[in-house]
Amino acid sequence: MKLLVILFGTFILALLGTALVHGKPDFLFSGNLGMAVFILFTGFSHFKFQKGMAMMIPDFIPGKMFWVYGTGVLEIVAGIGLMIPSIREITAILLIIFYVLVFIANINSSKKNINIFKADHTGPGMGYLYRQRIPMQIILIVWTWYFGIYLI
Repeated sequence: MKLLVILFGTFILALLGTALVHGKPDFLFSGNLGMAVFILFTGFSHFKFQKGMAMMIPDFIPGKMFWVYGTGVLEIVAGIGLMIPSIREITAILLIIFYVLVFIANINSSKKNINIFKADHTGPGMGYLYRQRIPMQIILIVWTWYFGIYLI
Protein backbone atom coordinates (compact mmCIF):
# COMPACT_ATOMS: atom_id res chain seq x y z
CA MET A 1 0.00 0.00 0.00
CA LYS A 2 3.06 2.25 -0.01
CA LEU A 3 2.25 3.02 -3.62
CA LEU A 4 -1.13 4.43 -2.64
CA VAL A 5 0.69 6.85 -0.32
CA ILE A 6 2.48 8.14 -3.42
CA LEU A 7 -0.84 8.51 -5.28
CA PHE A 8 -2.73 10.25 -2.47
CA GLY A 9 0.28 12.20 -1.19
CA THR A 10 1.01 13.67 -4.61
CA PHE A 11 -2.69 14.46 -5.06
CA ILE A 12 -2.92 16.31 -1.74
CA LEU A 13 0.33 18.22 -2.29
CA ALA A 14 -0.81 19.22 -5.79
CA LEU A 15 -4.18 20.38 -4.43
CA LEU A 16 -2.41 22.51 -1.84
CA GLY A 17 0.06 23.83 -4.42
CA THR A 18 -2.59 24.76 -6.95
CA ALA A 19 -4.69 26.39 -4.22
CA LEU A 20 -1.72 28.52 -3.19
CA VAL A 21 -0.77 29.47 -6.75
CA HIS A 22 -4.21 29.89 -8.31
CA GLY A 23 -6.37 30.66 -5.28
CA LYS A 24 -8.35 27.41 -5.64
CA PRO A 25 -7.42 23.74 -5.86
CA ASP A 26 -7.23 22.19 -9.33
CA PHE A 27 -8.75 18.70 -8.96
CA LEU A 28 -8.24 17.67 -12.60
CA PHE A 29 -4.55 18.56 -12.61
CA SER A 30 -3.94 17.18 -9.11
CA GLY A 31 -5.69 13.88 -9.77
CA ASN A 32 -3.82 13.31 -12.99
CA LEU A 33 -0.51 14.35 -11.44
CA GLY A 34 -1.08 11.88 -8.60
CA MET A 35 -1.66 9.03 -11.05
CA ALA A 36 1.20 10.19 -13.28
CA VAL A 37 3.68 10.13 -10.40
CA PHE A 38 2.31 6.77 -9.25
CA ILE A 39 2.60 5.17 -12.69
CA LEU A 40 6.04 6.69 -13.32
CA PHE A 41 7.21 5.21 -10.03
CA THR A 42 5.87 1.76 -10.92
CA GLY A 43 7.24 2.03 -14.47
CA PHE A 44 10.76 2.73 -13.24
CA SER A 45 10.47 -0.14 -10.75
CA HIS A 46 10.31 -2.54 -13.72
CA PHE A 47 13.98 -1.78 -14.28
CA LYS A 48 14.99 -2.20 -10.64
CA PHE A 49 13.01 -5.36 -9.82
CA GLN A 50 12.99 -6.96 -13.27
CA LYS A 51 13.71 -10.52 -12.08
CA GLY A 52 10.85 -10.54 -9.59
CA MET A 53 8.49 -8.99 -12.10
CA ALA A 54 9.45 -11.58 -14.71
CA MET A 55 8.46 -14.27 -12.22
CA MET A 56 4.94 -12.76 -12.08
CA ILE A 57 4.29 -13.43 -15.75
CA PRO A 58 2.47 -16.72 -16.42
CA ASP A 59 4.71 -19.54 -17.65
CA PHE A 60 2.97 -19.88 -21.02
CA ILE A 61 4.01 -16.34 -22.05
CA PRO A 62 7.43 -16.26 -23.76
CA GLY A 63 9.96 -13.43 -23.62
CA LYS A 64 9.31 -12.44 -20.02
CA MET A 65 12.03 -9.77 -19.84
CA PHE A 66 10.67 -8.17 -23.02
CA TRP A 67 7.29 -7.83 -21.30
CA VAL A 68 8.79 -6.54 -18.06
CA TYR A 69 10.79 -3.82 -19.79
CA GLY A 70 8.05 -3.11 -22.34
CA THR A 71 5.36 -2.62 -19.72
CA GLY A 72 7.77 -0.47 -17.71
CA VAL A 73 8.23 1.81 -20.72
CA LEU A 74 4.46 1.81 -21.33
CA GLU A 75 3.84 2.90 -17.75
CA ILE A 76 6.35 5.74 -18.06
CA VAL A 77 4.75 6.87 -21.32
CA ALA A 78 1.28 6.66 -19.73
CA GLY A 79 2.42 8.83 -16.83
CA ILE A 80 3.55 11.48 -19.29
CA GLY A 81 0.39 11.06 -21.38
CA LEU A 82 -1.88 11.77 -18.43
CA MET A 83 -0.30 15.20 -18.11
CA ILE A 84 -0.93 16.15 -21.77
CA PRO A 85 -4.57 17.32 -22.03
CA SER A 86 -4.94 16.48 -25.74
CA ILE A 87 -4.13 12.78 -25.17
CA ARG A 88 -5.28 12.38 -21.56
CA GLU A 89 -8.53 10.59 -22.35
CA ILE A 90 -7.03 7.98 -24.68
CA THR A 91 -4.15 7.49 -22.25
CA ALA A 92 -6.63 6.91 -19.42
CA ILE A 93 -8.64 4.40 -21.48
CA LEU A 94 -5.50 2.47 -22.41
CA LEU A 95 -4.25 2.63 -18.83
CA ILE A 96 -7.50 1.13 -17.53
CA ILE A 97 -7.19 -1.72 -20.05
CA PHE A 98 -3.57 -2.15 -18.95
CA TYR A 99 -4.62 -2.36 -15.27
CA VAL A 100 -7.12 -5.10 -16.08
CA LEU A 101 -4.57 -7.09 -18.11
CA VAL A 102 -1.81 -6.71 -15.52
CA PHE A 103 -4.14 -8.06 -12.89
CA ILE A 104 -3.64 -11.51 -14.45
CA ALA A 105 0.05 -11.28 -13.50
CA ASN A 106 -0.96 -10.25 -9.99
CA ILE A 107 -3.14 -13.35 -9.62
CA ASN A 108 -0.29 -15.53 -10.91
CA SER A 109 2.14 -13.82 -8.53
CA SER A 110 -0.13 -14.40 -5.54
CA LYS A 111 -0.68 -18.07 -6.40
CA LYS A 112 3.10 -18.59 -6.59
CA ASN A 113 3.90 -16.51 -3.47
CA ILE A 114 6.26 -14.34 -5.51
CA ASN A 115 8.18 -11.61 -3.76
CA ILE A 116 9.10 -9.22 -6.59
CA PHE A 117 11.67 -7.39 -4.48
CA LYS A 118 13.67 -10.52 -3.64
CA ALA A 119 12.79 -12.47 -6.82
CA ASP A 120 11.88 -15.55 -4.81
CA HIS A 121 8.82 -17.39 -3.47
CA THR A 122 8.59 -15.74 -0.05
CA GLY A 123 5.75 -13.40 -1.06
CA PRO A 124 2.51 -12.87 0.85
CA GLY A 125 0.36 -15.17 -1.32
CA MET A 126 -3.35 -15.09 -1.95
CA GLY A 127 -4.18 -13.12 1.19
CA TYR A 128 -2.33 -10.16 -0.30
CA LEU A 129 -4.40 -10.46 -3.48
CA TYR A 130 -7.69 -10.25 -1.60
CA ARG A 131 -6.75 -7.78 1.14
CA GLN A 132 -4.58 -5.37 -0.83
CA ARG A 133 -4.17 -5.95 -4.54
CA ILE A 134 -7.84 -6.18 -5.57
CA PRO A 135 -8.81 -3.05 -3.59
CA MET A 136 -5.79 -1.22 -5.01
CA GLN A 137 -6.66 -2.23 -8.60
CA ILE A 138 -10.21 -0.94 -8.08
CA ILE A 139 -8.87 2.37 -6.72
CA LEU A 140 -6.47 2.72 -9.68
CA ILE A 141 -9.15 1.99 -12.27
CA VAL A 142 -11.75 4.29 -10.69
CA TRP A 143 -9.16 7.04 -10.14
CA THR A 144 -7.95 6.85 -13.74
CA TRP A 145 -11.52 6.87 -15.07
CA TYR A 146 -12.57 9.77 -12.85
CA PHE A 147 -9.64 12.10 -13.46
CA GLY A 148 -8.68 10.94 -16.95
CA ILE A 149 -12.09 10.52 -18.55
CA TYR A 150 -15.03 11.69 -16.42
CA LEU A 151 -13.78 15.14 -15.37
CA ILE A 152 -12.50 16.25 -18.76
